[in-house]
Amino acid sequence: MSSRFVRYAAIWVLLLLTIWVADSFLRSLYLTQSEPRTVAARGDLSSTEQHTIQLFQAISPSVVYLFTDGDRPGERGRRGAGSGFLWDAAGHVVTNFHVVEGSRRVRVRLDTGEAVDATVVGTAPDHDLAVVRLAETRAALRPIPIGRSADLKVGQQVFAIGNPFGLDRTLTTGIISALGRRLPTSGAREIADVIQTDAAINPGNSGGPLLDSAGRLIGVTTAILSQTGVFAGVGFAVPVDAVNRVVPALIRNGRIARPGIGILALGEEDAARFGATGLIIARVEAGSAAAQAGLQGQDRAGSPGDIITHVNGRPVARIADFALELERAGVGATVELMVTRDGRSRRVPVRVMDIAN
Repeated sequence: MSSRFVRYAAIWVLLLLTIWVADSFLRSLYLTQSEPRTVAARGDLSSTEQHTIQLFQAISPSVVYLFTDGDRPGERGRRGAGSGFLWDAAGHVVTNFHVVEGSRRVRVRLDTGEAVDATVVGTAPDHDLAVVRLAETRAALRPIPIGRSADLKVGQQVFAIGNPFGLDRTLTTGIISALGRRLPTSGAREIADVIQTDAAINPGNSGGPLLDSAGRLIGVTTAILSQTGVFAGVGFAVPVDAVNRVVPALIRNGRIARPGIGILALGEEDAARFGATGLIIARVEAGSAAAQAGLQGQDRAGSPGDIITHVNGRPVARIADFALELERAGVGATVELMVTRDGRSRRVPVRVMDIAN
């Protein structure tokens, strides 16, 4: 009985092995695709895909690639790169200030592939904006459409076109993650109402356009929040309403007014030593609007000067807060300061002046 079972078992094992080998052979013989596969049919692109493609095709000719040679001590021969976009048909290109800062030569590569020399027309470090103008070119220049940033909403879809890591004409998409951010710039100042986005922005994207779903410029990409310098989901853009105010002034005058009243204020750490809330005046420039208004700085003994606590009713605690309120008012306007001296507060009207000269 046991020998019969063994024979049957052996037969079944051999049968299974035969089936397994035959299956493997037949699959190899009849199922192997040794020739190019037939392309599977697909339907039309989705409406979202079609819209994104059309937006890129329409706007990418307005986006350019900038590369620079450094001119700072120790930086001769150092090359930089960034993005920009055509502002007008006369060849003015908008980019970030930090893209062209310290450069002795700027060249711009257009959508056609042509590389053109460019001259820096004007810079606005407080807004991280700059304008360069192209030398002669026969290329057809297509200025970028301009939108608004005052009515943007968190959650809107946005598109960024630029040249990250030197890879030109790269499109990334995302949403507006937040509005009203502040971004530090030079001289203890800040850019107000900055747009935060999760659209990928990497080194080389700087100066490129941030677009809304209508393909209009709503911001100029300027920075990423990352310790490594590589995109980590948080990018920023200068709002187009500021761009549309600053750029024409740079084209006309090569500079933009820097609102001030002619004071030097203590830094936050120094001010904290006095336990005061507000902006402590360290020095008042002779002949300035602040001097004409009777404001006083520190005395020779080092006692704190006048303390500015409010501008037009808005509290100020930092130099950046104060600068922002003066910018809101504008050069030539008169602002009302709340000033504390010897424990007493008073209102002081002061004319806003241009301290850029």
